[in-house]
Amino acid sequence: MSLRRLESLARVALPAMTDDLRALVELETPSHDKELLNKGLAAIETWTQDRLGPPDAVRRYDGGPHGDMLELLYAGTAPTTALVLCHYDTVWPAGTLAEWPFEVTGGRASGPGVFDMKCGLVQAVWALRLLRELDLPRPAVRLFLNGDEEIGSPASRPHIERLSEDVVATLVCEAAAGPEGALKTARKGVGLFEVDVEGVESHAGLDPDRGASAVHALAELVTRIAGLGSREHGTTVNVGMIGGGTGSNVVAGRAYCRIDVRVAVPSEADRIDAALAGLRPSDPRVKATVTGGWNRPPMVPGTGLLFRQAQLIATDLGASLDETAVGGASDGNFVAALGRSVLDGLGAVGDGAHARHEHVLLEHIPTRTALIAGLLARCAG
Repeated sequence: MSLRRLESLARVALPAMTDDLRALVELETPSHDKELLNKGLAAIETWTQDRLGPPDAVRRYDGGPHGDMLELLYAGTAPTTALVLCHYDTVWPAGTLAEWPFEVTGGRASGPGVFDMKCGLVQAVWALRLLRELDLPRPAVRLFLNGDEEIGSPASRPHIERLSEDVVATLVCEAAAGPEGALKTARKGVGLFEVDVEGVESHAGLDPDRGASAVHALAELVTRIAGLGSREHGTTVNVGMIGGGTGSNVVAGRAYCRIDVRVAVPSEADRIDAALAGLRPSDPRVKATVTGGWNRPPMVPGTGLLFRQAQLIATDLGASLDETAVGGASDGNFVAALGRSVLDGLGAVGDGAHARHEHVLLEHIPTRTALIAGLLARCAG
């Protein structure tokens, strides 16, 4: 197989791929808008079939209140199967496109969701297209599109775990890390928790001693919660939201905070669980209740063989390729936690996930597309 030939064809196809990227970005697909998600998924299915032809099998799964999922199976030349994961939802609310349209300037394409992760979807589809056009060895490809990744994949997780069971590898087309496009071989697990505090209301001036402030108690607990972070173990704890009380002249009866926890190793999740379960305000009249749990398990390093194959492919393409660990999680966490072969960060090279400077560098798209195609070819045996 000539990887350079694949990359050359991808470079010729870059204008068409850029047009496809524009079309996908201009489909607003916010995670919490079921109507727009349905509309976007229908358009993406049509676009995929325009690029690859009718799939050999197609299944759509109901996401309930969340985005539906689409599984497209394209037969290969080998008896093996590879799973390719792409999410089509974004963090950007409806109407963002009107004030921040897709734009290409100076070799950069910007727009809501361009980096996270619609460019990765474009690259995945074109990688398979080029393999098919050149009639190169390839496994059957199970392309799975989900619309709830940005909110933790509550509906799609069981499907991802099931579909990754019988494949030789799972390729996750999330955006790459850093300006050189490092692959993500380790990701932190994510816990989302809420602490609700119930105190005793009273008049702050007439009867202050009768009250037991939930706000004061929460302030005490927040210090303890924030102290659970451990730089040594790679654990971060962020109290990102806080609220409570009804007025400045009322001893607060209720207060709450919401917490984001990131852990690099499973043992830290156990430590955090125990610490949160043991939270007690110093005032016995105040009660604290912790709810929530672990959204994704950590992706611990264990993809060495697959990453080394990617490095060899990159070398053949005349490029270098590094690996890195990141604090963000993805659907690859679910696959890795089951001990299955997975490689993440194969998508766009750029920057600005979830931020207004979100962009992709167009010059990297052909090489990344060839990299995905090369990995798929290796999955054919």
